[in-house]
Amino acid sequence: MMKWAVLLCALVALSECNTKISLIKGKTARETLMEKGIWEETRLKFPYNPMAKFYQTGDEAMTNDADLSYYGVISIGTPPQSFNVIFDTGSSNLWVPSVYCSSQACQNHAEFNPSQSSTFTWANKPVSIQYGTGSMTGQLAYDTVSVWKCSISVTQQIFGASQTEAPFMANMVADGILGLAFPNLAASGATPVFDNMMSQGLVSQNLFSVYLSGNSAEGSVVSFGNIESNYYTGQIAWIPLSSETYWQINMDSVTINGNTVACSGGCQAIIDTGTSLIVGPTTDINNINSWVGATTDQYGDASVNCNNIPNMPDVTFTLNGNAFTISASAYTSQNSNGCMTGFGNGGTQQLWILGDVFIRQYYAIFDRQNNYVGLAQAA
Repeated sequence: MMKWAVLLCALVALSECNTKISLIKGKTARETLMEKGIWEETRLKFPYNPMAKFYQTGDEAMTNDADLSYYGVISIGTPPQSFNVIFDTGSSNLWVPSVYCSSQACQNHAEFNPSQSSTFTWANKPVSIQYGTGSMTGQLAYDTVSVWKCSISVTQQIFGASQTEAPFMANMVADGILGLAFPNLAASGATPVFDNMMSQGLVSQNLFSVYLSGNSAEGSVVSFGNIESNYYTGQIAWIPLSSETYWQINMDSVTINGNTVACSGGCQAIIDTGTSLIVGPTTDINNINSWVGATTDQYGDASVNCNNIPNMPDVTFTLNGNAFTISASAYTSQNSNGCMTGFGNGGTQQLWILGDVFIRQYYAIFDRQNNYVGLAQAA
C-alpha cells in the first residue's frame, strides 16, 4: 500500500493561506506494466502522444503519459472525499471519477459520491476532455474542494464527475487531474481551481510554485501563494509568458558543447508538470539523442549504455536569454530494460514541452499576477 505524504498548511492573516501540498513520487504506469509483463502490448494499443493536449480544436486534450509519477491529495465535498490527483500546469480542468462511471479506469480508482456530500450541486452541463487515445466524459458539478487537512477550502468549485474514462487511465496511480493552466483552456468554460483561490482571497500572492524531487518518494511539493526559498539556490530568472493559455515562453536554442542542436532561430516552449519528459519536434529530438549517444527504437524511446552516463554531455536550454543546463545524470533514467534519455518525440509540431525532467532541476514559479514563469536552480 503506497504511503501518501502528509499535507502541510500555513495560515496567513485571517483569510489567506499559503498552502504547501506534499507530492508523492510514486510508481509509474510504465513500471507497473513492465512488472506485469504487458508493457509492450499496452504501448502498441495506447501509443504515447505527448502533443495531443496542446493541439486540439474545441475542448482541451490530455495525454496518456506512462512515466508520470508525481501525485498529491485533495478532497471534494462535505464531509471530504479524498482523491489522488496530478497537478497539471498543461491543462485547466479539475475532474475525478464518479460512482456513475462504469469504465475500468474508474473501478480501480477512488470515486466521488454526490449523495454523500451536503454541499454538492449539479451544474447541468456535460464535459468532455479528449485524450490522444480516448476521452473522459462526464457531468460538471459544484462542491467544496479542499487541500486535504489544510484549512484552505475553495467553495463552489466547478469540477468534472467522470462517467467514462479512457482505458489507459486504469494503469495510472492518480484518480484524476487538477489543471493549473489558464481559464480560456478549460473544457466547457469551467473556472480552474487556482482562479477561484485567487478570487476568493485564499492565497497571499497570485502565484504557485513547484519543487520536484528526483531522489525519493517524498519531498516534492506544490505551494499555493508562496515562493519557498529552501527549495532553490541562486537567483530566480523571471521569464515573461509569450502566450497566456499554457505556461508558454520563448526558447532561444538548445545547445550541446556550444553547438546549437535544436530550436535553431528560436521556438516556443511550455513548462508542464503534467508531462514527464522533455518533448520536442522529431528532427530536433533525434538530433539531441544522437549527440548524447542514444539509440532510438520504433516507439521513440532513446536508450543509452548505463556505463556511459558519466561521460555524456550536458544539454543547455536557453530561455529568454537565460541558460538552463541539465546534466546527463538528470536527463537519463534507469528501469528494468536499461537506461533511457528523457527526450521525447513530439512529432512534427514546432513546440517544446519542458516537463518533469526539466522541472526536477529547476524550481518553477507560476506567476498569474504578472504572467511570468520564474526558474531557479533546485536545491
